[in-house]
Amino acid sequence: MPKRSDIKLTKRVVDALSVEKNDAVFWDRDLAGFGVRVYATGRKVYVVQSRGPWGPRRVTLGRHGELSCEEARKQAALVIDRVKRGEEPGSKPPEAEPTVADLAERFMRDHAGTRCRPDTAATYRSLLKNHILPAMGGMTLADVDRARVSALHHSLRETPTLANRAVVVLSKMFSLAEAWGLLPGGSNPCRGLRRYRMRKRERFLTQDEFHRLGRALRDLEAEGRTWVSAVAAIKLLALTGCRRSEVLDLRWDDVDRTAGELRLRDAKAGPRMVPLTKPVRSVLDAISCTSDNPWVFPAGNGKSRPLSLSYYWGAVRERAGLDDVRIHDLRHSYASRALALGESLSAIGRLLGHRHVVSTARYAHLMRDAEKAAAARVGESIGVHVTNGRVKR
Repeated sequence: MPKRSDIKLTKRVVDALSVEKNDAVFWDRDLAGFGVRVYATGRKVYVVQSRGPWGPRRVTLGRHGELSCEEARKQAALVIDRVKRGEEPGSKPPEAEPTVADLAERFMRDHAGTRCRPDTAATYRSLLKNHILPAMGGMTLADVDRARVSALHHSLRETPTLANRAVVVLSKMFSLAEAWGLLPGGSNPCRGLRRYRMRKRERFLTQDEFHRLGRALRDLEAEGRTWVSAVAAIKLLALTGCRRSEVLDLRWDDVDRTAGELRLRDAKAGPRMVPLTKPVRSVLDAISCTSDNPWVFPAGNGKSRPLSLSYYWGAVRERAGLDDVRIHDLRHSYASRALALGESLSAIGRLLGHRHVVSTARYAHLMRDAEKAAAARVGESIGVHVTNGRVKR
């Protein structure tokens, strides 16, 4: 029989119980045989133990939080009575420790499925399926320590961006596990892990490269070798500086020709408006609109939006000789051209839909370069008059 305890189990008492390692059962002072098993992960399960004609029996009642302390006490009294009379107490098998796979399923259902954009959720799903779950899906949450996370991170070292993203997703999962009561606070094994240093890649198209891009788009469209909707989407990316998802999510209802705006209802930083310039109008006017499809850039079947431009962008940049240019670089190039034309960082931030000025500050060095070039031109113009017509170069 379990030893008598000095504590009476109540919700407040059970909430405060904890163990540093292994697990321990804390027995109730008033009802002999009624207790709560506390795990190092923070999980707490009500149990009852009693002796009947067939010997001692221990029964798991349920998890603290899902079963109130008072309800567990009532069930314990009934179980003890049945055990003493030699009847089957209706026991439940011990609750299994949650695994990383269990956490991943809940993470995708309760977090990614409700709070994240579809493309973000798809990225999470891919990281889980291809990297995180194969490495530790069957492990219990308590078994995942810093060394295990570090090993996963190191195994992806050849693709440092992917390695860092995997750890970011895993860290978010464990933070939510703490919030959901599956783990004690401060137990996230990803916390403090040093990630790979990433060199920010900035690639801006020159005027000649923009010309080659436009020619490649026209040629491929004329030859019928590239999907017309994909060509139009790429043109719009170059003309607006929008994110890829913002363009692909565009509906005809979002095109307000009267106000001269594109309404991006699902932009990354929140809903925003994009000016409907003449070049953008020209691209949109060339797209056929059908009453049964709301998307501006429908898929090949004409019934849904395109899921990816990667394949088509590969053909375009190969024809244009822009092998090192990513499709996202069109957005950087838009900002670069705006700076070259004298637009301020704050104006560019509004055009790009940046929520914080720090996001636009990455282009500050381009502004300094433009200022230096302007200063050189002005200096040379004045120098002709103040240095006896000679300027040292």
